[in-house]
Amino acid sequence: MSYLLLSGGLVMLIFGSNWLVDGASSLARKLNISDIVIGLTVVAFGTSSPELVVNLIASFNGNTDIAIGNILGSNIFNILAILGITSLFLPVAVMNNTVWKEIPFSILAVLIVAFIANDVLIDGYEKNEISRIDGLVLLGFFSIFMAYTFILAKHSGPLMEVEKVSMSVPKSGLYVIVGLAGLFFGGRFLVMGAVEIARNFGMTESVIGLTVVAAGTSLPELATSITAALKKNSDIAIGNVVGSNIFNIFFILGSSAVIRPLPFSTGSNIDILAVLAASLLMFLFVFMGKGRKIDRFEGIILLLLYVAYTVYLTVFSK
Repeated sequence: MSYLLLSGGLVMLIFGSNWLVDGASSLARKLNISDIVIGLTVVAFGTSSPELVVNLIASFNGNTDIAIGNILGSNIFNILAILGITSLFLPVAVMNNTVWKEIPFSILAVLIVAFIANDVLIDGYEKNEISRIDGLVLLGFFSIFMAYTFILAKHSGPLMEVEKVSMSVPKSGLYVIVGLAGLFFGGRFLVMGAVEIARNFGMTESVIGLTVVAAGTSLPELATSITAALKKNSDIAIGNVVGSNIFNIFFILGSSAVIRPLPFSTGSNIDILAVLAASLLMFLFVFMGKGRKIDRFEGIILLLLYVAYTVYLTVFSK
């Protein structure tokens, strides 16, 4: 039953996010909203909606280890697995804005989480916690990032491809409603299944969040990046990954902390270091070889590192 809940919830999340994006994009186009705005709001929020819904439900239920593990694990999966797999199809080209602004901003996001989560080490408190105030700080940084992306898109055009979906208003509304329902129930079932599986195998909720939940909720980003690579738009792939990582930390983790303060285990610093190391490695790979890109050999290295990290979690973490 636990596996059925988890797998069924995951399927509902994926289809729910797709339906929500299609319906909302069609409605937005009926209202004459530009592709730039649709891409930066409907599409960006839609592809990250599985992580958002799972985290909100986990926070409401008090499963805070899953909430934190999902964000850190998703960011690790995005860099090591998604970029690794995408580069096997086509070397991933990196634009100047991504190199000098967005990747450094994603690294800053990880450092901020490390700073606000370690209250015992930094402030001498009795326990570590990402508080509601910390959540508001993260949301403040998210507003800065959104302002930057709108300004960038205004000058350079859409930052991501927006599929032309045309439906009647009633059908668009139905897609939005069904999509939201799929996200809600899918997220609820996924969290329930993940918690039960963790208990059955004597694993922590954090490990389940870092592996199964994180990889599952990142499937929309994987599909988007592979599609971009197959269409020879590999620069969109890395923009999608980096943007998702920033979105995950500043918006989703921030929102989760505002709903309920998130207790932070000192052991999760290993996972923060893993996100930081993966981000720095991505930045380093951009400058290796000819041109600013991540080639197939570097992609294989990223994939092997993800396998090693997953083995470490499942074998050595308790």
